[in-house]
Amino acid sequence: MTRLLQRWVARAVLSLSIVAATVGASYGQDKVVRIGYQKYGKLVLLKSKGSLEQKLKAAGYTAVWTEFPSGPPLLEALNVGAIDFGNTGEAPPIFAQAAGAPIQYVAYEPAAPKGEAILVPKDSPIKSIAELKGKKIALNKGSNVHYLLVKALEQAGVKYSEIEPVFLAPADARAAFERGAVDAWVIWDPFQAAAEAATGAHTLADGTGIVANYQFYFASKAFLQRDPKIVDLVLAQLSEVDGWAKGDIRAVAEQLAPSIGLSVPVVEVALKRQAYGIKPITDAVIADQQQVADTFFTLGLIPKQIKISDVAWRPGT
Repeated sequence: MTRLLQRWVARAVLSLSIVAATVGASYGQDKVVRIGYQKYGKLVLLKSKGSLEQKLKAAGYTAVWTEFPSGPPLLEALNVGAIDFGNTGEAPPIFAQAAGAPIQYVAYEPAAPKGEAILVPKDSPIKSIAELKGKKIALNKGSNVHYLLVKALEQAGVKYSEIEPVFLAPADARAAFERGAVDAWVIWDPFQAAAEAATGAHTLADGTGIVANYQFYFASKAFLQRDPKIVDLVLAQLSEVDGWAKGDIRAVAEQLAPSIGLSVPVVEVALKRQAYGIKPITDAVIADQQQVADTFFTLGLIPKQIKISDVAWRPGT
């Protein structure tokens, strides 16, 4: 009985130690901001430079970084509370908000319409958007290129219901594109630049005169309410990196190329089609984004109407 009691006490002490260690990890150390990023963009540069960590440390925070293949899964992670901050193109937040995700727009990058395009193989007989009627078109569902496709078809007088969308992630879409399983591919940089260089793909249209192709930065509503100053800090550091990138595109290409797995010249082409500047959300941008939401609702791509201004944050509000 004595030995049983000793073992029980030992287990109890061990359990208490584990609980204490967990509590210590949660409350005795720095707070955490969990940042979702994609393989390409300003957040990748911020992560690699390490300057954010220094600023966060002074504020009692550390950063945890998680990579995502595209915008939709990144915003789903924000929806379920797995990350606190991230960025995507203009379409993913529409689907996320319609699904009830607690997102808040906190900043944007200016329009970059050349940074996404509708591509066809170099020997394709298709020479215009109108000729996509009845064709198979690969795209990442819910991504920024989804809206480009919708608006380009609309301008050409082709209904969205008159094409066959094939929803594929970029790597799978390129494979389908190269083997001729689809007739066209709607894609963004740097995948766009890589396909052009490697396959000689022809651009039917990019976003010029069709869509803005904004990049947006988001925080979860809970994190923003808890500590808006940390969001401001992250945005300030992004602005610094953005300024450096704009001034030395070649150096940025050399830094990004190894991690992306693309050549420096290809990355440089993509970077030159990017927009620069991390800016507060404006009424004009909200209005443009509302058009995206209304278009998707009309097409039945989202289940309900949404109001972008409900989830747009301004510093000091």
